[in-house]
Amino acid sequence: MTSIVARTGRHLQRYDNNLRLVSGCIPYRLDKTKDENRIEVLMVSSPNRDDMVFPKGGWESDETVEEAACREALEEAGVRGILDGNALGVWEFRSKSKQEACSEEGGCKGYMFALQVTEELETWPEKNNRNRKWVVIEEAFVLCRYEWMRNALKEFVKVIEKGENKREHKMSINVNKEDKQVTKEDEDCQLMPNICHVNGSMTINVNKEDKAVTKEDEDCQLMSNICHVNGSMSTYGIMVPARIFL
Repeated sequence: MTSIVARTGRHLQRYDNNLRLVSGCIPYRLDKTKDENRIEVLMVSSPNRDDMVFPKGGWESDETVEEAACREALEEAGVRGILDGNALGVWEFRSKSKQEACSEEGGCKGYMFALQVTEELETWPEKNNRNRKWVVIEEAFVLCRYEWMRNALKEFVKVIEKGENKREHKMSINVNKEDKQVTKEDEDCQLMPNICHVNGSMTINVNKEDKAVTKEDEDCQLMSNICHVNGSMSTYGIMVPARIFL
């Protein structure tokens, strides 16, 4: 059996105008055990903390942004699946933690994707440092530490509802200002994803024209890893083949 080892260090870390580039995803599944089918998302804890985040981490120079998201999902959450190649969005945020500082100035630019989970591993690289938990979307808004990740979750809800509407089914998800918000000022950054298929078309421009959060708020976290690329994906204007990290 081949063991999977989490990447460490930042010698391959990508930057854009002094912003550390990170990639992550929102892993999800359809829970069919209840009376009504419902979407659940997978969250992970950070070391020495009780609140939760979605898998995320640094986007490195030898991988695509989609591969980075999949790798983080595998390393931090121990899941593989089908990654939607259409990014949920791009957010700029600031980290206040020295350990997780996104750059010398503390700035990060994060790309987030939706990952339909097809495999959940019993053992994964960061199992000893993180807990994982499947929650309904309403609970995810309460548990999520970072405002920029909650914004990504809102975009995820829109994508899911759009897909449900196409099948003439409407999801009822309460995403409003009455939802409990994390009041503690943001801190570190981290993410998760791994082995996955990438569907859809996507164009990534690493520059200031990318969509960004105007309010500078909190820390960072992401996820990504092993991917197969399905459909049309434009990252550098070419089709990107699958890569597997073992």
